[in-house]
Amino acid sequence: MKNLGIYVHIPFCKKKCEYCDFVSFSNENENQKRYIEDLSKDVEKTGIEGYKVNTIYFGGGTPSYIEPELIIKVLDKIKSKYKISKKAEITIEVNPGTTNKAKLEQYRKAGFNRISIGLQTTSDRLLKQIGRIHTYEEFLETYQQAREVGFENINVDLMLALPTQTMEELVQSVDKVIDLKPEHISIYSLILEEGTPLYKKVQKGELELLDEELERKMYWKTKEILEKNGYIHYEISNFAKKGYESKHNTNCWNQEEYIGFGVSAHSYLENKRFSKPSNLQEYMNNIESGEFYKNIQMNEEQDREAKAKEYMLLGLRKLAGVSISEFERKFEINPLFYFRFEISKLEEEGLLEVDLDDIRLTAKGLDLANQVFEEFV
Repeated sequence: MKNLGIYVHIPFCKKKCEYCDFVSFSNENENQKRYIEDLSKDVEKTGIEGYKVNTIYFGGGTPSYIEPELIIKVLDKIKSKYKISKKAEITIEVNPGTTNKAKLEQYRKAGFNRISIGLQTTSDRLLKQIGRIHTYEEFLETYQQAREVGFENINVDLMLALPTQTMEELVQSVDKVIDLKPEHISIYSLILEEGTPLYKKVQKGELELLDEELERKMYWKTKEILEKNGYIHYEISNFAKKGYESKHNTNCWNQEEYIGFGVSAHSYLENKRFSKPSNLQEYMNNIESGEFYKNIQMNEEQDREAKAKEYMLLGLRKLAGVSISEFERKFEINPLFYFRFEISKLEEEGLLEVDLDDIRLTAKGLDLANQVFEEFV
């Protein structure tokens, strides 16, 4: 029986962050119950035989913003439709300022065993600047409550290279989070997305982005501190204590199959990539009119070459890189031969290295990862 990941998109937020380009809404509160009803029908009508679910991930938006009963309704529907592995990793994203101990307790009792808390920075000044609704103290309260109700697998999200952020502020954030001993830490560089409030402020000259050199120094400083404290750097932006690597994301980087439920959710099944509409009303109307097929938007049907290229692109995100023997097993050809021109060029540029059974990014390749990925697009 093949493994399957499930992603559930909860698009509601109390307030959109200044940098956010995700499909999320802070002005659709009256549609929350209707959306959950439709989302449950989406799950009901999309039962897939022959799979065992080993990861479930509720993301957003802010899943913790809506009533926990609504979240649990969808999780229960998934459990009734799919065979769930006894060791399945079941994650929910939460944001401080939208949750409390009672909510967290309900999530834990319902079967969530991993929680991802959006912090971004311990500096209240920077939190306010990027439009977060919480303070560092509120994050601490959420973290402690998650521990108290029994969560033994917690991720904390951080960001680096925020406008006006200093190296000292970044190091302070990383140190304070390490002191809490979360099992997993994700740290992302700020990406300025067109159309966001932050983008407009930068365009007007109200805020200035940090220069690239400082951004890379911040990245390497973070890596150094986390590794010194026992965190394994296993993917470009992700660090974990041994055994706590995110199964859901690792499955995606290993090109394993998953299905997405909800507005804008993406799926990968039988070499096909498809998604749901990013328009909330369109998504709900299609379900309510019984026209579920209108919610399937085909993005790509992969041939062998496209699949092999994507396997390289995704696999090189992992610090361990791409296993040559795994590639041979999957595609019945040696990647060093199949991609001989690309690999040779990237080796000459010092961006890739081949070590026994692995093809992986060098330190320089980590800094210029997008340049590497372009060779496999």
